[in-house]
Amino acid sequence: QVQLMESGGGLVQVGGSLRLSCVASGGTLSSFVMGWFRQAPGKEREFVGAISWGGENTYYGDSVKGRFTISRDNAKNTVYLQMDALRPEDTAVYRCATKRPFSGAHYYREDEYDYWGQGTQVTVAT
Repeated sequence: QVQLMESGGGLVQVGGSLRLSCVASGGTLSSFVMGWFRQAPGKEREFVGAISWGGENTYYGDSVKGRFTISRDNAKNTVYLQMDALRPEDTAVYRCATKRPFSGAHYYREDEYDYWGQGTQVTVAT
């Protein structure tokens, strides 16, 4: 069973940057499309972005497009989320997840992801 662990969250000022990491154990990350989601208090979980197996293709939610970048290093079994130009509305718990193989191209659908990390808190202060 794949286990995922996120790290890199914290408190940052508006306009600042953070890089989150998601490390996998118990499985080979290169077998999966990987996604990032976030959830703020009192809000529904939101799709942040996804990356293809080899990293050639990335997909982003509208609210982060142009500011966030997903990358992966399959040799290290790690996926990254580089977050720039952070805003207060980016405050949330960020989680990575593995997309179910052959589940289609609906990258934004959380029900197509099987294994999830516990999440890391990102707080953007004004």
